[in-house]
Amino acid sequence: MSESTSMQDKVAIVTGAGRGIGRDIALLLAKYGARVVVNDLGGDEGGRGQDKGPAQEVVEEIQSLGG
Repeated sequence: MSESTSMQDKVAIVTGAGRGIGRDIALLLAKYGARVVVNDLGGDEGGRGQDKGPAQEVVEEIQSLGG
């Protein structure tokens, strides 16, 4: 996205937002003004577990940036 791109008044739902590419996309959308719904099941690479920590960390990072 270019600096002139605005996501103001848009809502983005990002699945897998707790880690990796999903995390980066969620942070980028928030940077450009989107309201971001962070979704992540919290499983490990094998799909096991339910850790809310990674998704919550992304939420807190977005909030610390003013989102």
